Amino acid sequence: MEVLEAIDRVIYLLDRDLAPVQKVRAFMKARAALVELGAEEVAARVAAGTLTSVPLVGSTTAAIVTAAAKGQPIDYLDELETTTTIDLGEGAELRAKLKGDCHSHTTWSDGGAAVMQMANAAKAIGHEYLVVTDHSARLTIAHGLGPERLAEQLAEIAQLNQELLESGSTFQILTGMEVDILADGSLDLADELLAQLDLVVGSVHSQMKQDSATMTRRMITAIANPNVDILGHCTGRKIAGGATRPPSKFDADYVFAACAQTNTAVEINCRPERQDPPDELLELALEWDCQISIDSDAHAPGQLEWVNYGCDKAARHGIEADRIINTLSATELLGRLGSGESTS
Repeated sequence: MEVLEAIDRVIYLLDRDLAPVQKVRAFMKARAALVELGAEEVAARVAAGTLTSVPLVGSTTAAIVTAAAKGQPIDYLDELETTTTIDLGEGAELRAKLKGDCHSHTTWSDGGAAVMQMANAAKAIGHEYLVVTDHSARLTIAHGLGPERLAEQLAEIAQLNQELLESGSTFQILTGMEVDILADGSLDLADELLAQLDLVVGSVHSQMKQDSATMTRRMITAIANPNVDILGHCTGRKIAGGATRPPSKFDADYVFAACAQTNTAVEINCRPERQDPPDELLELALEWDCQISIDSDAHAPGQLEWVNYGCDKAARHGIEADRIINTLSATELLGRLGSGESTS
């Protein structure tokens, strides 16, 4: 395995395992240092055993590079391949029917990879399309997109889709946004701009301790906006990882009734630290006959595989494929969203 391919695979697997950001960034910085050094100098340092004298290249990276350069087994990588596997259980049949992912992030906001890197990773795991849904501007901590940067991103995606087409690929990158649902239920981008996107995920990211009545009105107001296609991570809870967070309080019957009436899909957010909605709320959404979207909410290529978690969860709840919007092809999905037709 080539040196850079080995490091890229390590980064992919660490992201898949939700490893600490600092650990992933250390490998990314080491990779950049090796690229700057150049192939000939890297080879010379491998031969001399002096890789660790390169700034930002630690002993683990040096061992990976040395083994890769000499065509030897890469112990660290082999261990990651074994320990970070996301096995599919009862959701295997649903996973085989998923054609795309409707919620992902790139370096345009708080993701760790460029649009084409994410698209290539999605293609590699069998998807036919990826919806790029970077954050809106209100989420400043995530470097969200305002109108000007969104226009730039749309131009880039159009160019990338043209390149895919010219290469003979049928894979599509769909445009989107995870738009903030503001405190009064309005959305963090003008309707005329949201209407230009293929798909919009509406999510609450702030003032999550509002009382139940206020939060319920807030969510229903957003759901009623015809531009919102998916209600993202509905409770906002975090149950693992660095900092846990309790679910927000709202009247789920009213919220899911609004989703059913407007054909707004309820997201099964597959992130390990979210697992949102909780089982009892997912059951309630199904009782209200809501559409479902199984979304990775990936911020890095390896995290796209998290849809496996969501497929297992959907299977445990007996959710049929025809209720899940991303079992549709890109053309079918856009037609369904455009018409407001229900999947159920």
